[in-house]
Amino acid sequence: MAETEMEEKMRKKKQEEEEMWSEYIQQRKEQRSKELEELNKLKERQKKRKATRQEQEKQILAMKRKQEEQKQREIDEKKAKDAEAKRKRLEEAEKKRQAMLEAMKEKDTSVKPNFVISKRGGGVAVPGNVSRAEIVKTKEQLAEDKRVALNLRLKKLDIEGLGEEPLRQKAQELWDMIVLLESEKYDLEERRKRQDYDLKELGERQKMMNRNKALKKGLDPEAFTGKYPPKINTASKYERRVDRRTYGDKKILFEGGWEELYKQQIEKTWSERHKEWNEKDSPKLMKWDPCNPRNREIYESRKEFDDDNDDDINIMAFTPKEPEPVRQQQSVRQPTPEPDEEEEEEVEAEEEEEEEEEEDEEE
Repeated sequence: MAETEMEEKMRKKKQEEEEMWSEYIQQRKEQRSKELEELNKLKERQKKRKATRQEQEKQILAMKRKQEEQKQREIDEKKAKDAEAKRKRLEEAEKKRQAMLEAMKEKDTSVKPNFVISKRGGGVAVPGNVSRAEIVKTKEQLAEDKRVALNLRLKKLDIEGLGEEPLRQKAQELWDMIVLLESEKYDLEERRKRQDYDLKELGERQKMMNRNKALKKGLDPEAFTGKYPPKINTASKYERRVDRRTYGDKKILFEGGWEELYKQQIEKTWSERHKEWNEKDSPKLMKWDPCNPRNREIYESRKEFDDDNDDDINIMAFTPKEPEPVRQQQSVRQPTPEPDEEEEEEVEAEEEEEEEEEEDEEE
């Protein structure tokens, strides 16, 4: 009987557990399906976002490409315009040069040559109408200018279909041109050498003149030969102490000397003393203020002292003397009465009080 009950309990418990697990599995399946649906939705949304982003990137790249192409096109157009303007300028210069050469050949007069003389400092004389951008050029720009100039100057040889005699004449013309150019080049080089020599000689002469000028003024021989004027020396070079005066002090000393400095010192001291005198208050005596507690104490003490002195004086009753008979005696000088000790003490006390009051007023 007990065994059957136990089996029945175990069977019921097992059945409950199976029902519980089946319910849990069902809930888990439903939750899993929901999660899968949300995940699929997120994946679809991600795909859509990725596709839109790719389209936006394509549009941005296309826009950038268009901007770069436009910028490159503008740069190329600008370069083409600059090259065309340069070519026209060189053509005009070449035409002017050719016209000048033809005029020189016709007139056979001395024309100012088209060359540049270097300066003493190693620089090059630059015309005023040339900008700095044209002076400072890169190798590529110089090569381009050279190529354009050669294309303008060098003409093509039309020798096709010519016989032996015209070829000889053409060769002779070219040879004569080479000889003429080489002779002009030699003349210009010699002229440049002569001008460099003249410049050096003039520089040496100027240096000697400046040296003599400095010696006449008692300065160092190399004082005027430098780039800047000489310094103002206000002290000997053999002085032991270091000169710590400023440039303004040295300039004043050089212009006026010690007299000027002495005047400035006197003016400075006078102005300082005058300022002190104006700032100083006018001396005024202190007014007697009876409300001041210190003055009140002094006044009361003096009053008490005066009342005590009055009490000490012995007042005698006045009684008229009887007339005495007149006696004829010799006039005897009566001695002056000596001051009493109490009166001396009063005088000393008053003097001490006056001295104390004066000290208080001074403070």
